[in-house]
Amino acid sequence: MRDSTLNKLAKPLLVLATLIWGTSFVIMKNTLDDVPVLFLLAFRFLLAAAILAAVFYKSWKNLNKSYFLYGGIMGLLLLTAYITQTYGLIGTTPGKNAFLTASYCIIVPFFNWIISRKRPDRFNVVAAVLCLCGIGLVSLTSDLSITTGDGLTLLCGFFYAAHIIAVNNFAKGRDIFLITVLQFAVAGVVSLLLSLITGSMPAAMPRGATAELLYLAIACTAGALLFQNIGQKYTEPASASVLLSLEAPFGVFFSILFYSERPSARMIFGFFLIFVAVICSETKFEFLTKKARDEVD
Repeated sequence: MRDSTLNKLAKPLLVLATLIWGTSFVIMKNTLDDVPVLFLLAFRFLLAAAILAAVFYKSWKNLNKSYFLYGGIMGLLLLTAYITQTYGLIGTTPGKNAFLTASYCIIVPFFNWIISRKRPDRFNVVAAVLCLCGIGLVSLTSDLSITTGDGLTLLCGFFYAAHIIAVNNFAKGRDIFLITVLQFAVAGVVSLLLSLITGSMPAAMPRGATAELLYLAIACTAGALLFQNIGQKYTEPASASVLLSLEAPFGVFFSILFYSERPSARMIFGFFLIFVAVICSETKFEFLTKKARDEVD
């Protein structure tokens, strides 16, 4: 009964996750002025793990060694993606950070090629070229260099792609709530240790950042990432990737609305190319050919 309900809610939950993440870019950008990156991530993941562990306590009966292994791998990949994305956000704008992060949708088919030996088709190749052109328009400065923030954000796309493939493979046949809790716990513990090792642990909770940290932990981590895992488990990877790509336009929208970001005409065209690349890679424009067939019929 639970699987049937989650199957029906899968796609709406993916869209809801991207909407929540769209708000997070501006909030993260402002919070990073007062909170060290590693402490912020430790707070987010540990609180999210504690909340979900308590809410879905009945899932603990399914625990076995495989959950520690696969949840640990998912947690490390997710943490690495968040570290590179968050440090990247320090050196770029929320809108650019959102759109460059979406490059993971283009990378997924090529990573899948390495694992499953399934070659990317011509749509994937065209999408990669379009995405590369779009990234150039969004990221390159007048002297054709790329900022450190943009470079780190692009790097995070590779780790997000690896995380998506891990979720698609490791969540099958397992309790999605339990493996999500373990994923968060591993990411939280590792980021806390890194925070202690690097000396970036604040002596007290930074003033004025409590509400932002709670929102990032509860809504953007416990809620949105759980929604992503549920959505990916019950949705075909191609459809899930297209829906997840909505994070980028939502991120730009909220950045313009609340961060006063004003993208140039060149950046807007770059955003457009990246978005078309995502649609090309994940849908292969089947909705256009279907519409043409329907009109002929």
